[in-house]
Amino acid sequence: MAVSRVRGAALMGALASFGFLSPWILVALITLPVLWWLLRAVPPAPIRRVFPAMTLLLGLKEDRPEAQRSPWWLILLRLLAVAALIIGFAGPVLNPQERAAQKGPLVVFIDSFWPAAANWQARVDAVDQVLLEAQQQGRMAVVVRSHLSEIAPFSAAGLWREKLAAMQPAAWDAPYDTPAFMSLPKGEFLWLSDGIARDGRAEILNSRSNKGTVTILEPNSAIYGLPPAQMTNGEITLTVQRAHAGPAKTLLIQGMGRDPAGQLRPLVQADAIFAAGADQAEITLSLPPELRHRISWFELPDAKSAGGVTLVGEALTRRRVALIGAQKNETLALLSPDHFLRAALEPSAEIIEALQIDDVLRASPHVIILPDVPKLAEPDQRALAKWVANGGLLLRFAGPRLAAAQASRGGQGAQGGFAREDVLLPVRLRAGGRVVGGAMSWGSPQTLAPFAANSPFYGLDIPSDVTVARQVLAEPDPDLAARTLAELADGTPLVTRKLLGGGQVILVHVGANAEWSSLVLSGLFVEMLKRLMTSSAGGAGQATNGEVIVAEGGRSDRPPVWQLTRKLSADGRLVAQDPVRPIDNHALQQAVQTRASAAVPPGVYQDETRQAVVNALAMGDHLKSAQWPATIVPEWGQTDRLRDLSGPVLSLGLTLLLIDVVATLWITGNLARRKAAQTSGMIVALALVMPLILPSMGNAQEQPSAEVDVIAAAAEVTLAHVLTGDAALDALAQAGLQGLSDALFIRTSVEPALPVGVDLERDPLAVYPILYWPISSAQAQPSSAAYDRLSRYLAAGGLILFDTRDAGVGGDGPEARKLRALAGPLGLPPLDPVPEDHVVTRAFYLLDAFPGRHVGPVWAEAAPPGAEAQEGVPFRVLNDGVTPVMIGGNDWAGAWAVRPDGAPLLPVGRGRAGDRQREMALRFGINLVMHVLTGNYKSDQVHIPALLQRLGQ
Repeated sequence: MAVSRVRGAALMGALASFGFLSPWILVALITLPVLWWLLRAVPPAPIRRVFPAMTLLLGLKEDRPEAQRSPWWLILLRLLAVAALIIGFAGPVLNPQERAAQKGPLVVFIDSFWPAAANWQARVDAVDQVLLEAQQQGRMAVVVRSHLSEIAPFSAAGLWREKLAAMQPAAWDAPYDTPAFMSLPKGEFLWLSDGIARDGRAEILNSRSNKGTVTILEPNSAIYGLPPAQMTNGEITLTVQRAHAGPAKTLLIQGMGRDPAGQLRPLVQADAIFAAGADQAEITLSLPPELRHRISWFELPDAKSAGGVTLVGEALTRRRVALIGAQKNETLALLSPDHFLRAALEPSAEIIEALQIDDVLRASPHVIILPDVPKLAEPDQRALAKWVANGGLLLRFAGPRLAAAQASRGGQGAQGGFAREDVLLPVRLRAGGRVVGGAMSWGSPQTLAPFAANSPFYGLDIPSDVTVARQVLAEPDPDLAARTLAELADGTPLVTRKLLGGGQVILVHVGANAEWSSLVLSGLFVEMLKRLMTSSAGGAGQATNGEVIVAEGGRSDRPPVWQLTRKLSADGRLVAQDPVRPIDNHALQQAVQTRASAAVPPGVYQDETRQAVVNALAMGDHLKSAQWPATIVPEWGQTDRLRDLSGPVLSLGLTLLLIDVVATLWITGNLARRKAAQTSGMIVALALVMPLILPSMGNAQEQPSAEVDVIAAAAEVTLAHVLTGDAALDALAQAGLQGLSDALFIRTSVEPALPVGVDLERDPLAVYPILYWPISSAQAQPSSAAYDRLSRYLAAGGLILFDTRDAGVGGDGPEARKLRALAGPLGLPPLDPVPEDHVVTRAFYLLDAFPGRHVGPVWAEAAPPGAEAQEGVPFRVLNDGVTPVMIGGNDWAGAWAVRPDGAPLLPVGRGRAGDRQREMALRFGINLVMHVLTGNYKSDQVHIPALLQRLGQ
C-alpha cells in the first residue's frame, strides 16, 4: 500500500509539471469518439475480373458488397495522430511556473548596458520564459531596455518573444533615464538586473512599488572591469575591478597588438590576483618601448564585455610637455612654479624646457604650460594660437605677474565696457585678484567643491586639507558656467577651459606653487595634471557657440572631422564600423575626458592626422554592486526552466499521419504486398528522423556543397577564390580561375589543378599561392578567427587579389565601403598605384596596364622609402618579397571566365579591341601567378653584372 501511494504521488507530480498555453483547444479531444465511429468503415478494395466475352457474364451471381471493418490498430493510430495535433496546437509546456495570477500588463525591464553582455544569452532565455508564461495567460507585455529611452507600445507576449533574438546590449553605461521609465503604466514589473549600482535605480524602484508587484531577477555571476591603463615612470599600471568582493581570484590580462609579421595576437600576458575580500587587483608591466607601442588594447579574456577591454590609443606614449620660461635659479627652485610642475610631470611625461616659443613649437609638444606668464609678443601669440587650433593643449597658471598684468589693464574700459577677451585665455579676468584679508576677501581660505559629472576631474577624491587663499577672478559671462571645469565651495571658478579650433586653452586660477594654494602639495594636483595630459590625446574641440575660435587675424580653419572607424561591441570585440560614422567634435572631447555614451560609443576615432579612443570604463569609474531594499530579494535560477513542447508533439502527430498513409495503402491493396513492407518501412523511418534531418539540412545549406581537398591542393598549384555567399558571383569566380588555369597550362610550365572556393571560417589557406576575393556588398564580415588565419596567410607570403568589379570608380559605393570594412582588420601595409617598374609588369609578359572587363587603377604595396634604380638598370629594387595584396575593380574573373567548352563566358569590349583586352587580362593573371610563385627574381637580376665581375676576378 505504501509503495502504491508513493507511485501515485510521483505520477501526480509528473502530471503537475505539464501545462498548456491555449488549454481551450483541448476541447477538440471530445470529438475522438466520433472519429472512432467514422473511421471504422473502409470501402473494400475493387476486385479485378477478366472478361473474355460478354456471354460469360450471364448467370453470374452478384455478391452483395459489405464494408470491411478497419483494423483496430489503424483506428488507434489515427486517433493518436489527431490527439497529438490537438495537444500540439494547445501549446503544451513543461514545468509551468506557479505564480500569482496577474490581471494587468507585464513590464519587463532589462539592464542592457555592457555589464550584461557576458551572460546576455542567459538573460534573453530568462525573459523568454517569462514571456512564454505571459503568453500562456494571454497577457499584454512590453520589453524595455535601459539604454533606450523610447518605450514601445504594449503588444502580445508572443510577439515580443519573436523580437528577443534581435536584441543586443549597448557597449556603454549610463544612469537610468528616470523620467521615461517612471511613466510606464501599472502592472507587474519584472526587472532583469545586471547587479551594478547606477543613478536612478532607487527612483524607478519606488515608483514601481506603488503600481504593482516588483520581481528582481539578478544573475550571481561576477562582473569585471578594466579602466584605462596609466603610464608612471615608464611602467604601465593596470587596475582590474570586480563588482562583488569575494574569494581570492586570478584573472588573465592580455595586451593585444600586431607582431612584426602583421599578425594580431597577444603580445604580453600577466595575471591579476584578487585577494580575498578585495574588489581591485593592480599589476605593473615594464615593457620595452618598441613592444609597448605595438599594443592596441588590453583585455580580460574571461570578462567577455566591453568593460573588460581598454583601448590604449596614445595613452602608452609619454606625452611631451613644454615648460615656457623655466626657472634655472637653484636658490629659488623650491619657490618656483616649475619645481612643482616638474615633480608632478616627470614620472609620466617627457619635459621640454625652453625660453622661446619658436624653440618649443619645433619640438612638437603635446602640451605647453605657461606658469604665470602674463603676456606674449604678438608673433608668439599668433604662432601659439595656430598651434592650439591644430590640436594642441595650452595650460596656463595664474600668479602675481598675471594678476598684476590684469590690474594694469584696468579690467574695464574707460566707458565701463569690459576689456576684450584674450585669445589665449579661456575667460576674461578681473583686475587684481582675490585674497584672504583683502578686497573681495574670504573670511577664511576656501575649499574645493565636488567635481561635476561633465568635468575631466570627475571621480577624483578631494582632500579636506586642500585650500585656496588667493585666486584670479573671472568676469561674469554667459559662457562662464560651460567653461568651468572646477570651482571652489563658493562657486567661483578654479579651472576654466575654452575650445580653440581643434585644441583647448585651460587656465588654473591659482599659482603653480604653494603661495596661493595648498593644491600643489597634494596628490590631487598630480591626478588633475594626468587627466589634462590624457585629454590632449584626442583633443578635438569646438566652441560652445558652434563657431571656431581663432586668434585675431589668424586663419579660420574648420574643426577636424572625426569619424568612428572601429567600434567596440558590448561583448568586447573591436569591429569595423560600416559605414564610417562622423562624430561631433565637442561630443568626442567630452567622451574622451569623461565616458562613452550613445552619441559617442566606445571605439577608435580618427581625423586626417590623429587618433582618439573612447573606452566603456573611464578613469575614475568604480564598479559597485547594486543594493536592494530588505523587502526585495533578487531571484535567479530557483525554478525549473519552462520548456515549450509544441514542436515535438506536432512532429509526433505528423509522423503518425505519415505512418497512417502507408498503412492505408497497404491494407487496401494499392501497394504490392511484397513491396509494401519495404516502402512503409522507408517512409516510417523517414518520418521518425525528419525532425533531426531538417535542422541539419538547414545548416548544410550555409556550407559549401563539397569539402575542399586540402591534400590534393597542396600537391599541385591550385588557385582559390573566397566564397562570398553569392552563388552567381562564386560561380563566376570559379569559371574565371578555370580560364586562368587553362591559360597557365597552355602557355607556361605551371600545370595547375582545378580551382577551388574556400570558406575563410573553416578551410586552411596556406596551400594556395593566391586568393581571388571578389567583393559583394552583401557578404558577411569574417570572424576574428578568420582574420587571424588571413594574417598568417599573408605573413607566410600569400597574396590576396581584391576585386570590387566597379572599374575602380566606385568611390563611396557599396562595394568600395565593403572593401574598406573587409580589408580594415587585416592591417595592410601602405598602398600605392602599381608603378611602371614593379616586378609584376615583367614577371612573364611585359605589361603597362592590368585590365579585366574594365580598365582602372590597380594598387599594391608601396615601395620602401629611398628605393632607387642603380645606374644602368631601368627598374628599382622595390623589395625582396611578394606584395601581400593587390586591389582593383577591373572584374578580372569576368574577363578570364570560360564555359565548359573553353569559349569565353562574358563579353569584353567590342570586336578586336575586346579580344585584345581579354588577352591582356589573361597576361596580367599569368604575370600575377608567376610573381607569387617566383618572387622578385626579376629584380635580383640587377646583381648579375656585379656577380659576373667578381667571378671574373
